[in-house]
Amino acid sequence: MGRRRNRGRLVDGIVLLDKPLGISSNDALQRVKRIYNANKAGHTGALDPLATGMLPLCLGEATKFSQHLLDSDKRYLVTAKLGVRTTTSDSDGEVVSERPVNVSQADIEGALEAFRGDIMQVPSMYSALKHEGQPLYKYAREGITIDRPARPITVFELLLHKVDGDEVEMEVHCSKGTYIRTIVDDLGEALGCGAHVIKLRRTQVSGYPYERMVTIEQLEQLLQQAVDEELPPKELLDDLLLPMDTAVADLEEVNVDSVSGSYIMNGNPVQVSGAPLSGKVRITIGDDHQFVGIGEIDDDGNVAPKRLIVLHD
Repeated sequence: MGRRRNRGRLVDGIVLLDKPLGISSNDALQRVKRIYNANKAGHTGALDPLATGMLPLCLGEATKFSQHLLDSDKRYLVTAKLGVRTTTSDSDGEVVSERPVNVSQADIEGALEAFRGDIMQVPSMYSALKHEGQPLYKYAREGITIDRPARPITVFELLLHKVDGDEVEMEVHCSKGTYIRTIVDDLGEALGCGAHVIKLRRTQVSGYPYERMVTIEQLEQLLQQAVDEELPPKELLDDLLLPMDTAVADLEEVNVDSVSGSYIMNGNPVQVSGAPLSGKVRITIGDDHQFVGIGEIDDDGNVAPKRLIVLHD
């Protein structure tokens, strides 16, 4: 039986996509994957179709570090509508209840205090969390409610930007696993009037800069320009890729020489002078600090490789 040929080209890096309104994160991923003709691609935490903004997409070997971004802090701008509660806690859902809004800005500020810091949150039934192998939203669509244990999250910052009638604009900086829709729904219940999300934009993932985001339209225009100018598309598209090690930039770097590097690339732990005493590290080789993956300090104090990239030209 012949070997299956890889489809697409070998391209490694991270596209900082500004996800548009109205499509799923997977749809956005597949469109960008086709534009780059990438052999492999993955996203780093889905945004709802209602949401826009920063969606880091990992191409090629960068997919090996997508979980690290999934676990990172996020920042959002959210607009909530008071007085209406929905099944999904956003405007895509069906209305559950409508109540009068008799709250002041001071009332909202006071209620927000309970959502700051280390808190427990019960995830929405309309989330991708799985129960017995199925995402919760599939049960919800069938009218089935599953008991969900509250999970610890951290809201580092929750700012009230503006109150305009029954609309409230806020900014949230939070830990992984935080559901902004649930914060809004819980806030509405705390205020006694109900609330749901009408606008949500993710402005930051980890330390990635907002200004480096690109749209699908921009990528498509560059692809068309390459076709018109009879250029290989990579000449115009690949400059937009962020290096794959930016996904693990918060890990301490351990730089080794070429001899130790060859041991590491063959899966062997090595002793490195000056390495941290514990935890995960970002491994680079040589004077040019070529990134080759992440490792972990083992019980003997050695740097043990955990997730290595395949090096290619």
